[in-house]
Amino acid sequence: MSDEQILIVDDTPANLDLLAQMLEPNGYRVLVAGSGQSALAVAAASLPDLILLDVMMPELDGYATCRALKENPATAGIPVIFISARDATDDLVQGFRAGGVDYITKPFHVDEVLIRVQTHLRISGLARELLAKNAELAGRNEELGAEIQRREKAESALQAADDQLSLHTDREKEHWGLEAFVGNSQTLENILADVRRLRNFGSINVLVTGESGTGKELIARALHFGSSRSAGPFIPVNCVAVPTELAESAFFGHVRGAFTGATMDRRGFFELAHGGTLFLDEIGDMPTALQAKLLRVLEDGCVVPVGGAKDRHVDVRVVSATNADLKKKVFDGAFRRDLYFRLAQYNVEVPPLRERAGDIAPLATHFIKLFATEMGVKPPPMGEPTLAALAAYSFPGNIRELKNIIERALIESGGGPIKPQHIRLPAWGAAPAPPRPRAAEPAPAGSRPDWANDIPLNLEAAEEFLIRRALSETGGNIAEAARRLGINRTRIYRHMKSV
Repeated sequence: MSDEQILIVDDTPANLDLLAQMLEPNGYRVLVAGSGQSALAVAAASLPDLILLDVMMPELDGYATCRALKENPATAGIPVIFISARDATDDLVQGFRAGGVDYITKPFHVDEVLIRVQTHLRISGLARELLAKNAELAGRNEELGAEIQRREKAESALQAADDQLSLHTDREKEHWGLEAFVGNSQTLENILADVRRLRNFGSINVLVTGESGTGKELIARALHFGSSRSAGPFIPVNCVAVPTELAESAFFGHVRGAFTGATMDRRGFFELAHGGTLFLDEIGDMPTALQAKLLRVLEDGCVVPVGGAKDRHVDVRVVSATNADLKKKVFDGAFRRDLYFRLAQYNVEVPPLRERAGDIAPLATHFIKLFATEMGVKPPPMGEPTLAALAAYSFPGNIRELKNIIERALIESGGGPIKPQHIRLPAWGAAPAPPRPRAAEPAPAGSRPDWANDIPLNLEAAEEFLIRRALSETGGNIAEAARRLGINRTRIYRHMKSV
């Protein structure tokens, strides 16, 4: 049993209650806040031991709230764990850049939440213990030897607590292994055969090519968790998202004093991935100057931090991905030929969804179950006419687009059977509607714009109208529609379930 105090921040009361019911029986004292501004006030007044912070909140979202907590010296040391339904790599990177220590995706499990909370509380406590012992050492030179031994013991305990996170490896293997692939086409079977073939070759660098939205990162994760490196870290990096001026430091690390603002040594992506896999997404857009340094690391297995003078050995497998024609970039001089051959020791090509028509129905069924679970409804059936409509579409956005279409269809159906009218397929080739002509004379006082005439006067019907309009304008993207409306996306789910 524990006596630590945990602050839960979420604008949905049901989520606050659910997390409190998980934590209180385990001895944690729970504080709650329904907004980012409220969280800042509660944290400053109560100084909790840990904060569970929702990302999608109006006015002040979770990332902004976390940055504000880290800017306040009184709350800067409180560990923050983000909880969100968004699990894209960019969202995770944004969470860690804001100052978070972990990121839990919804729907979450009780055991997962508890073990991550326990681990980070332990890490935080041991870190405070180390700081206290370091301060004590400064005034006790005569007991230096004994104190060093205690410090090493505390550091070992800290490492043991950090290693506790690796207990999730088996679950990650199940989640990201071959079982995560859905479909029955021969094309998919060929890809899975490549993944199986590479299981026993953990030192071979792999290049995954294909259009955006085809699942290249899923293949990279399957390569990692199906190999001998599965116990090591999997570090995903979007090469486009790394600022050019910070790229060398981000990839290879830096030493204290290497440049303005470098107040401490920091490990780069290669050292963070030591013993595991470094996934370099959008590798074709990597700056030319950085390509030469990347080639050097791949050739001799050593990195030199910015400002450092000594090589550091790294044992890393690199899996890279691109939707660009990398061979053409080599021919045009935009990408190094020698680096290409280092990265593409084995190439896995992922065809677009339009070339794997047999996988559309299994994928659609999979996404229905996934989103129905998230919405708290029973997975509805999907008839043959609906599947035929999906099979006839070309899916220029590939699996990612299918996922968005199914999520919107589930909302449109209100939890009932999904019919063809619920499948909104974008007319990508259609010309935009001509703008409405402007009135020759100014509108009379008290008049309203034409679009406002479409909104029902009934409040509930008006809300449904605005939700459907937002979904239409965002192509069915629930998160973006909720952002534009200034509401939480669970409100969209609740509203459409009641229709």
